Amino acid sequence: MSCDSGEACNDCSSPCASGSHPVDIEDLTKELAALRSRTKELEEKISKGNNQASTSASKLRSTRWFNERNNQAMSALYVDRYLNYGLTYEELMSDKPIVGIAQSGSDLAPCNRYHLETAKRVREGIVAAGGIAIEFPTHPIQESSRRPTATLDRNLSYLTLVEMLHAYPFDGVVLLTGCDKTTPAALMAAATMNIPAICLNVGPMLNGYMGKNLIGSGTILWKARELHAAGDIDDGQMIDMVTRGTPSAGHCNTMGTASTMNALAEALGMALPGSAAIPAPYRERLQIAYKTGTQIVEMVRADRKPSDIMTREAFENAIVVNTAIGGSTNAPIHLNAVAKHIGVRLDLNDWDNLGYGQPLLLNVQPAGEYLCEEYYRAGGLPAIIAELLAHKALPHPNAITCTGQGLAHCAKEEGQSWDRRVILPYDKPMKTNAGFLHLTGNLFDSAIMKTSVISEEFQHKFLSNQQDPNAFEGKVCVFDGPEDYNARLEDPATGIDGRTILVMRGVGPLGYPGAAEVVNMHAPARLLKQGVQAMPCIGDGRQSGTSGSPSILNASPEAAAGGNLAILKDGDRLRIDLNKRTVMLLLDDQELQKRRESLEQNGGFKVPESQTPWQDIFRREVGPLSEGMVFPSAVKFQRLAQKYPAPRDNH
Repeated sequence: MSCDSGEACNDCSSPCASGSHPVDIEDLTKELAALRSRTKELEEKISKGNNQASTSASKLRSTRWFNERNNQAMSALYVDRYLNYGLTYEELMSDKPIVGIAQSGSDLAPCNRYHLETAKRVREGIVAAGGIAIEFPTHPIQESSRRPTATLDRNLSYLTLVEMLHAYPFDGVVLLTGCDKTTPAALMAAATMNIPAICLNVGPMLNGYMGKNLIGSGTILWKARELHAAGDIDDGQMIDMVTRGTPSAGHCNTMGTASTMNALAEALGMALPGSAAIPAPYRERLQIAYKTGTQIVEMVRADRKPSDIMTREAFENAIVVNTAIGGSTNAPIHLNAVAKHIGVRLDLNDWDNLGYGQPLLLNVQPAGEYLCEEYYRAGGLPAIIAELLAHKALPHPNAITCTGQGLAHCAKEEGQSWDRRVILPYDKPMKTNAGFLHLTGNLFDSAIMKTSVISEEFQHKFLSNQQDPNAFEGKVCVFDGPEDYNARLEDPATGIDGRTILVMRGVGPLGYPGAAEVVNMHAPARLLKQGVQAMPCIGDGRQSGTSGSPSILNASPEAAAGGNLAILKDGDRLRIDLNKRTVMLLLDDQELQKRRESLEQNGGFKVPESQTPWQDIFRREVGPLSEGMVFPSAVKFQRLAQKYPAPRDNH
């Protein structure tokens, strides 16, 4: 390098040899010696880097099984049986990354069954990128057919997946997700194990139609039930209407829990940009499967782990995204559970503080009109993220994703949706202040309400009193589970009128067991025939993410845990104030204490007995919905791959 100033250059401490100053041979000799010393230093660093790269490659987790040079006899044992189906000794001993494909699809889980096909492309992507794929089954979860509730299986699937990832020689894993509980179970396991992991969603179904009208899976069930109860359709028409909502492979085509949780996996950075919304039958679904396979190998080589991706910043982004898409009421349960297992502080106040003030941008059922096929064609989640970015509404645009880039890089390049009917502008949303409210009071310590599905009828009927805005009072009718609801709903003796608050209790994690989606209540037939659709509902269980009812859900502590829902009686009055975020039982403290003492004297709130060993274990271990319904004893196990690089030998 030369300059005309004669002053010291930035790259050395000697004066420049050019210009008008005379050349000093001694200075040049010193400069040459310094350059030679620097060259030697750089060569040593390059050599050290190459050695470290080689060492890193040889320290893949799988080498502790397949290529443990200090114990070749054990490596021979571990390699042995994998040769039976055609893998070679050279492959397994070559320090290639061993990548698991956690297969959630099966005949028992129709919503995820298409993964039997996507897994083939994932495998091809892994191999093309220089990895070795090993596919294995996960515990099946099917929302629509599992009884008493698929929520029981989320924690069971989590536990079994952690055990498999810990016990076998995986360097990374592709998590095949889809139906509601498979996604949070997979993310919880990835958080606990903390090896490189990436999600691949099975994709939503194609649109359902009845004539020219869109029929959304799940959402149509609640509508059909109301029409059937009112006598407007018969049994055959109800069955036909419901089944028209499920026309193809894939999970629900509405913004229910499945679409929500897969969108949030993408928002967290745990899935490839744009992957969540691709309908299952589209060719892009298999194309993204291949890319997911190549991406996981890159993540293994970069050692990019869930703990690098699922940070507090990532969860804050996901909460904002959930409001923008009108996400499921089950999202706080599942996302809070994932956060607990990765060691990030997250609670329901965060959902209110960060999410409530955001607008609803996605016009998809149940909060809107369209279905996920239009959502994908409108740009999918990248278009939603682009809209949030353009208005500086995304809290942490640089939060790292599975690609190694920030979330902002995942936004749609054009910066806006292709279809403004489906994805609305940020400043012209479907609804402002569209997130969840976190409610407390003397009836429970914690519950949530989804505001994006508050209908005009509900708003006008219950929340429009100018003297008492966003608040109302009403008498309650209390049902002890869905059986009691079905038996007494049409009984005139209940005294249910258009302003009665329907309460479902005994349906939480302990009471059901498993927290069933049974707080989907509607008015009696006589009121439905009068056109009454909006009824305020409260429950200590859950509601389907495909439901359009603004129910107050997930009340904790539940009745079975001694919450005040257990002492509620027909005819009691409640005051619900959304501005104050409170639900108050209008009884004095003396009466509340009297009822509690009576409940305890009678042995507490009665619940059905456990019918299987797992139900019994679940009840003994589980925490409340407000805290993610996790097992507190499991949360203490974190970053297992770093704490325990390999389990003890088996022989």
